[in-house]
Amino acid sequence: MGSRGLARLHGLFAVYKPPGLKWKHLRDTVELQLLKGVNAGRAPAPEQRVRFLLGPVGDGEEKALTLTATSVPTLTNHPLVCGPAFTRLKIGVGHRLDAQASGVLVLGVGHGRRLLTSMYNAHLTKDYTVRGLLGKATDDFCEDGRLVEKSTYDHVTREKLDRILALIQGSHQKALVMYSNVDLQTQEAYDMAVRGLIRPMGKSPMLVTGIRCVSFAPPEFLLEVQCMHETQKQLRRLVHEIGLELKTTAVCSQVRRTRDGFFTLDDALLRTQWDLHNIQDAIQAAAPRVAAELEKSLRPGLGIQKLPGPSRPWDSWGPSSASGLESCAGSLKGQVAGGPVDG
Repeated sequence: MGSRGLARLHGLFAVYKPPGLKWKHLRDTVELQLLKGVNAGRAPAPEQRVRFLLGPVGDGEEKALTLTATSVPTLTNHPLVCGPAFTRLKIGVGHRLDAQASGVLVLGVGHGRRLLTSMYNAHLTKDYTVRGLLGKATDDFCEDGRLVEKSTYDHVTREKLDRILALIQGSHQKALVMYSNVDLQTQEAYDMAVRGLIRPMGKSPMLVTGIRCVSFAPPEFLLEVQCMHETQKQLRRLVHEIGLELKTTAVCSQVRRTRDGFFTLDDALLRTQWDLHNIQDAIQAAAPRVAAELEKSLRPGLGIQKLPGPSRPWDSWGPSSASGLESCAGSLKGQVAGGPVDG
């Protein structure tokens, strides 16, 4: 049972990380549950060996001692003697989530850990729902952080928020083209854009490929964000900077990842499903989709003519702000006020 169970534990699967749980604790919990599963099988019958035991022979008062060949079990491999057969599994974690965030977390077991590297190199986008709260600012951009400022928000409307989000998305899409280092005047670049394959060729700041407001009920608002190369702290700072552009303040009350590459909430195993059989089934179900998506994202280049890179290497570029708003602060203010935005 243990060997057969391990043979099916090679691949990727997704779990749902609840808020307040560190990713290291989640990984250790999954490993413990898997070890319980592979070690829970019925132990094989112990091997037998022949021993010569000394014993009396005869019925009379004078019994003779002689050696008799007897088959006895070998206990050197018994679980009560040597312990469980499997004591450790190698489990890798994909794009991590901090303790306050929740949502889809991809794990790799066995040879699946190599696929986590492939997912990283594919620069796949991720979806989040981010909940904001207008009217206050904290030191760490979280709702439960140390309060540093309170402000009014009666002047904030849905139209103003949508305008700010459109400007953010536009500026980040321009940055995406720059970091993708492709010539948009070619047919190959157009084909890549249609398939959604224009992505950074290396390291870059957080890039927002899509953002929209799905709920606006002051002081709360809910955003859907599609991005790459992000951290959850940068998403919280994005909410803070949106509040500043709206001439008020805002904090982030929730960050929830709803999609990581080709894994969605429907693929994520709940905490009650973190066991051997459910994880094996999840790996088998995801394997064809993982292979197809990685092949599409990592296929050789299509002959794209590369543009000359910036004067500084990408690794030396750091995001001036989480949302990229500092570099176009004047444009944003002009657009909010109704003025033109430079191309």
